[in-house]
Parts: sequence; C-alpha cells; structure tokens
Amino acid sequence: MNWKENRIESAKNGTNPMVLAELKSGYAVIGDTQFLPGYCVLLPKREVFSLNDLAVPERSQFLTDMSLIGDAILKVCHPLRVNYDLLGNADAFLHAHIFPRYEWESEERRKKPVWLYDSSNWFDDDKQFSEEKHGKMKKELASYLSDCTF
Repeated sequence: MNWKENRIESAKNGTNPMVLAELKSGYAVIGDTQFLPGYCVLLPKREVFSLNDLAVPERSQFLTDMSLIGDAILKVCHPLRVNYDLLGNADAFLHAHIFPRYEWESEERRKKPVWLYDSSNWFDDDKQFSEEKHGKMKKELASYLSDCTF
C-alpha cells in the first residue's frame, strides 16, 4: 500500500514519511505542499467522520494537540499568525489543517482563507515538500513537538 492511500494507517505503522510526532490524539504531519512554509496537518489516531464523533475528552485533546502544532509552527517558522481549519469536504474524515500566515503574503491574500490561493500552489512540484528544501524545518518542528509533555 502506498502511504498516501491511507495516511492514518501509514502513520500508525511507521510508513508515512511526513510524520513529525505522535501526539496524544493523533499524528502531526508536515503538509504535502509548502507554499506557506510550515503547513501541517493533524491526523487522528482513529478514523472518524468528524470532530463530533469523538467523545468530549477526545475532542478536547484533539483541539489541544492542534494548538500545540500551531505553537511549533510559531516557534520554528515565525509567521504573523496561524490559521486552523477542520473541513472534511475533500477527505471525508477528521483531520485539521494548520496554516502559518506570513507578512510577505499580500494583504488581500492574508485576509482570506488559504483555499482561495491559485490551485497550482497545491500541486506544482516546486511547492511540494522536499527533504532538501524543507528537511531542516521538518526536524525543528518534530523536535519542538517531541518536547511537548503536556
């Protein structure tokens, strides 16, 4: 199985190369695209349809873990702020997108959801994660998250 076919299972079995850290509620992974450097995703430990399918304590932990990934992005990447997104529209399972937003983005772009960026940002080879371009940042994010002992 290609790790992209089931990102949660591949995170669990150690074949997902994008995993930064295992957190209490799930797996912090670096995003496939890095047009906003530091973009990450939180995958749950068990596949559910939405946040509301988790018991309240599990929801709380998932949201806490999501914010810890935001802390890591703030520390390592120094964005202006972090945006959090739980949609489930394209991939119909719970996962959280954690997007850094930067001063170098145009003001018009910065005020709008990242999903309104040109679709080429999601698929162009030059914007995809590569160990050569993003490996140092990935290691620093992983290091920060591995130190989270909450």
